[in-house]
Amino acid sequence: MPHWGYRRRHDDEVLDPEEWCKEYPIAKSNRQSPIDIDTSKVQYNASLGELEFDYDPKSIKNVVNNGHTFTVSVGQTDKNDITKGPLKHKYELAQFHCHWGSKDEIGSEHTVNGKQYAAELHFVHWNTDLYKSCGDAIDKTDGIAVLGTFIKVGKTNHPYWGELLPYLTKVLHKDQAVDITLPGGFHAANILPTNTKDYYTYEGSLTTPPLYESVTWILFKEAVEISKEQLETFRALMSTKAEDAKQQCISDNFRPTQPMHGRVVAASFK
Repeated sequence: MPHWGYRRRHDDEVLDPEEWCKEYPIAKSNRQSPIDIDTSKVQYNASLGELEFDYDPKSIKNVVNNGHTFTVSVGQTDKNDITKGPLKHKYELAQFHCHWGSKDEIGSEHTVNGKQYAAELHFVHWNTDLYKSCGDAIDKTDGIAVLGTFIKVGKTNHPYWGELLPYLTKVLHKDQAVDITLPGGFHAANILPTNTKDYYTYEGSLTTPPLYESVTWILFKEAVEISKEQLETFRALMSTKAEDAKQQCISDNFRPTQPMHGRVVAASFK
């Protein structure tokens, strides 16, 4: 059976995003992500207050290359919760990962007025009020909340991304993993934007199979800036195992934007 991916290998082994519906019919449903945020249609919602979140630096466990992206896993703790904003429940951070492009003009999954950023960071949380685990919550309509951050290329290194990126060089190939051993742990909130008050929000889905329509998306207006050299660390990751004869980089690992089907994007700012 073909497995899902982002690029055709001309051997029918990989289903690209336009073909995911062959194995995952929900891909053609009405609440799919990502989307283009048309700011002329965004509706300001005065009831959307500031998010409250607190992440325990010592809970950030390890980095894994899964062949599609790198994933930073998070251990369960009472200090990794996000509440308020558009959320009616408490959600706990499970992991974070990125999507990026082969060049600086593409890479983010969501777009704003048709514009793509160089990359997009996703902090994935699950609803701890109603469900017992992330696996239990993942397919529920109110099960998941994702904080999305756009990443653009600047002239200087981002200091906190600089703490994490050396670990990526140790997981260059698929299925490789490394523990994060920073003294005091990793302060995950430091790679989010400085301004977390201004955000867009809408009801959507996971952007990778199985594409469950379970996500409350919260996308920060402000982008985070990293250097081109730092972004190249993402691009050096391989979608193949170390022992594979043919090596291939993880490249353009973003899903194209999906139809709105009448959904409304709300904003916490005018």
